[in-house]
Amino acid sequence: MSKQRSLTPTLLLLAAAAIVCSSLTAASGLGGGMVGGRTKVEDVKTNQEVQDLGRYSVQQFNRMQKGKKNGGYVGDLRFQEVVEAEKQVVSGVKYYLKIAAVTPAGVPKTFDAVVVVKPWAHSKELLNFDPSPPTK
Repeated sequence: MSKQRSLTPTLLLLAAAAIVCSSLTAASGLGGGMVGGRTKVEDVKTNQEVQDLGRYSVQQFNRMQKGKKNGGYVGDLRFQEVVEAEKQVVSGVKYYLKIAAVTPAGVPKTFDAVVVVKPWAHSKELLNFDPSPPTK
């Protein structure tokens, strides 16, 4: 009976330490953020991964639009840069990108794209790509 009593406080202490450590990891961003919460990517212009995802999004959009009038654009969009980004931890990481691109007619436009990256599966998928709504 005395062995059981000495184990209980030790187990409670270990459980409390695990909760504190996981909370600190999530809060510091070391664990990739909390599942479900969207966070702003602060270093968008210098973040090579985010810029590559923007380029990938435009390439995928162009590939899917071959032979169609892609939203009124006949020809390929030309990627310029990602200007804003947020990410959300899901089953992988979902990126919400605001992309500056140029239409085949040479008109600069902004587009919203959603891409899911699953690093363990070496995959990424473009879920959505649309013109950004006009800003006021």
